[in-house]
Amino acid sequence: MSFNNEIDAARIPRHVAIIMDGNGRWAKAKGLPRTAGHQEGVETVKKITEEAVRLGVKYLTLYTFSTENWNRPVPEIAALMGLILDHLEDEIFMKNNVRFRVIGDMSRIPEAVRMRLEECMQHTAANEKMTMVIALSYSSRWELAQAMRQIAEEVQTGALLPSQITEETIEAHLVTRFMPDPDLLIRTGGEYRISNYLLWQCAYTEFYFCGTYWPDFDENEFRKAIADYQSRERRFGKTSEQVAIK
Repeated sequence: MSFNNEIDAARIPRHVAIIMDGNGRWAKAKGLPRTAGHQEGVETVKKITEEAVRLGVKYLTLYTFSTENWNRPVPEIAALMGLILDHLEDEIFMKNNVRFRVIGDMSRIPEAVRMRLEECMQHTAANEKMTMVIALSYSSRWELAQAMRQIAEEVQTGALLPSQITEETIEAHLVTRFMPDPDLLIRTGGEYRISNYLLWQCAYTEFYFCGTYWPDFDENEFRKAIADYQSRERRFGKTSEQVAIK
């Protein structure tokens, strides 16, 4: 039986987040420089984006570069930024009717890359089949600290009372406020952690970890993750009996 047949088209996760791990180890295993792994990883992004559109996913968020990744060797960072410039093609977005968005600390991104990101967001703003989000120079702790500063400023000016701060207040100040929380988070590469990624948003997200390195993660692997997600019961704090009553 193919993975396509195992998937219930009526229960496709609305939002899938992915930690694309294993590019460097994939390259090392093949005797190639780490940059070759990142290059191959870009091709996987294209394949998975198209497959997500075909399946009906509405939001696809990809952990592309964390704030901690700024500690990597300078040549590797430069190569990663160059890949973004070279492969951020409007074609894949326009062909698939995909809107492009970015979340993260853009103040640290080189100007040429930042301008290219802005152009792509503007060109694809009217697309509505799916929104593909890249988390670039992003970490959840950075995001939450920024949100707390903004809320503190509102309290200081009298625009907001401490007693008025709710979960909704915090969510309204997050960089992800334009999209729903992830239903499914996939991490490739064999690691079992979420590495400072969407910590607030993943409170009730289903996690799927696999040993496949990102460059080898293909459409079948993606469908396998979704089939696994569909095998789970999402209770959100309720009992199975309550969930069954709809």
